[in-house]
Amino acid sequence: MDYRKTDPEFMERVSHFAYDEVVNEPGQGLDAPTRYLAILAALIGCQGADMYRETLSAALDAGLTPVAVKEMVYQSVDYLGMGRMWPFLKITNEVMTERGISLPLESQAVTTMEDRLEKGAKAQAEIFGDHMKEAWKAGHINRWLAANCFGDYYTRTGLTLVQREMITFCFLAAQGGCEPQLTSHAKGNMNLGNDREFLVKVVSQCLPYIGYPRSLNAVACINKAAE
Repeated sequence: MDYRKTDPEFMERVSHFAYDEVVNEPGQGLDAPTRYLAILAALIGCQGADMYRETLSAALDAGLTPVAVKEMVYQSVDYLGMGRMWPFLKITNEVMTERGISLPLESQAVTTMEDRLEKGAKAQAEIFGDHMKEAWKAGHINRWLAANCFGDYYTRTGLTLVQREMITFCFLAAQGGCEPQLTSHAKGNMNLGNDREFLVKVVSQCLPYIGYPRSLNAVACINKAAE
C-alpha cells in the first residue's frame, strides 16, 4: 500500500520528522550503520515487524553488514525470548535471500559447550566489573545468564562488545517495563565508553520508532546511571 496516496498529510509529517528532522538534529546524529543498528534493535524490542522489514533494506543499503544484522537478531533472543524474536529472524532471512545474500553466513562462534560459562562470566565482568566473575554461582538462572546470554552470544564476533551493549540498551528501552535492567545496561554502556551523550543520541534516533513515553523513560534511566 502506498501511504503517500492514502494518508498524504500524515506521511508528510511523519516522514519529515523521522527521516529529516531527527536525523539532522544538531548534536544528535550518528553514523548510518550505528543508527540503523540501534533502530533495528529497537524495532525488535517494540515488535515493529512491518517497519523492521522496510528499515532492514535501507540499513543494508547504507552499509550495515549482513553479519552485524544477524548477530543483533540472535542476541535479541536473550531480551525478547524466542516467542517474540522468531518472526524477526524469519523476516531477516527473507530479506537477505531476496537480496541474493547466501545463508548461512560465516560462523561467528568462539565458545564451546565446555567453556561458554567461563567466557560468559568473563564478558559480564568486563562490562559490569570484577564482582560479576562469581555472580553465576548465585543460582541456576544466574548460571544460565552467564553461560547462555553472555557465553553464547556476547562472546561472538561480528559485533564488538561495545556494540552489543548498545543493542541490549535498545532492546530494553523499546519494550518498556524493564527500567531496572535498562539502568543497569546504561551503566554497562558507560563502563565500555558509550557515554551519556552517545546514549542520548541513540534514544533520539530511535524515538520516531518507539514513541515519546519509552524514549523519555530511557533518558531518565541514562541520567540515573550517570549519577
